[in-house]
Amino acid sequence: MPLNTARRSGLVDQVIEQVRASVTSGEWPIGHRIPNEAVLVEALGVGRNTVREAVRALAHAGLLDVRQGDGTYVRATSEVSGALRRLCGAELRDVLQVRRALEVEGARLAAAHRTETDLAELRSLLDRRDDWLRAGDDDEFARADTAFHLATVRSSHNAILVELYRGLIEAITASVAATHETTVDTVDHRELLAHIASGDVDAAGTAAGELIDRFLAALP
Repeated sequence: MPLNTARRSGLVDQVIEQVRASVTSGEWPIGHRIPNEAVLVEALGVGRNTVREAVRALAHAGLLDVRQGDGTYVRATSEVSGALRRLCGAELRDVLQVRRALEVEGARLAAAHRTETDLAELRSLLDRRDDWLRAGDDDEFARADTAFHLATVRSSHNAILVELYRGLIEAITASVAATHETTVDTVDHRELLAHIASGDVDAAGTAAGELIDRFLAALP
């Protein structure tokens, strides 16, 4: 499918979306070398800098692999799978340990400071997470699970903690995908939410820690 000519507003974002669509649709499969910069510039009707910035962003997200002097190749079909390819072994353990520290404190503070609006959002996000788990869509499940845990941390109303968690969101999403096969039963997440709703600070922290401990124990 030929690329559409990009509109003049938000050019980089538009190029990113069009290149991503070519990858996710299978038009450019994993391992495929994408058209060179000159071809993309002509096809999209944008400048070289716009194309370079879009390719750089997608390479950072893990979808593309820029090989100096060779070309740019498709590395993964989504940001989740791209991040997952970079996350393995000791690095996964490190991410899980950092997640544990942030999520335990986030859950404790959420139990102390959550609002009714926070609880409504958490219930909605947990339902969405469970829907994707039942549907068997690994990428959407990883995003939904991460969104639930981010909302939990956000319910702490500690701006610094939230920013720390947001800064690691790509690695956190990848760690969710990497541990998907050992995902604990959804009851554990609902117990965590119940402790936050009841304001039980210690129980919320314990529940959040146990979720990560099970993943850590399953690592080789």
